[in-house]
Amino acid sequence: MALSGKLIGYVKISKSGDVFHNLFRHKPHEMIAIAPEKVHDCVLHEGERGAVGSVISWHYTEGGKRKISKQIIESVNEENQMLVLKVIAGELVELYKSFKLIMHVEPKGDGEVVTWTFEFEKPDTSVPYPTSLMDYLCSVVKDLDAHNKAK
Repeated sequence: MALSGKLIGYVKISKSGDVFHNLFRHKPHEMIAIAPEKVHDCVLHEGERGAVGSVISWHYTEGGKRKISKQIIESVNEENQMLVLKVIAGELVELYKSFKLIMHVEPKGDGEVVTWTFEFEKPDTSVPYPTSLMDYLCSVVKDLDAHNKAK
């Protein structure tokens, strides 16, 4: 019996959210220079950067291991600064029956917050919740924010 799950993480940022949305959507390859110890490559396989239906793969180190995640951009909402990515290959597909990453930037108090939401389906209870991946993506956002503060 498959088990559906959802995990949400928040990171307060100092720069405007459109900087983050634009970076993740249109310029993900720039993250390699900003966080080279975490992000090693971002390859466009099909389509145009940031366009719905485009296929990209990420080469990254998470939890001390080099990994790959191939994703398709499922939807984009410019007004709400939201990007939905469906994982189609890589280690996450080997563990989970399905996996989506949703990045959303929204105003919060006197600043803005990057929200990561994972929607996934575990094949059984032996598969762990993806908490280490959430910690990793939140740390990448913090690195990007620190880089943007320095600009």
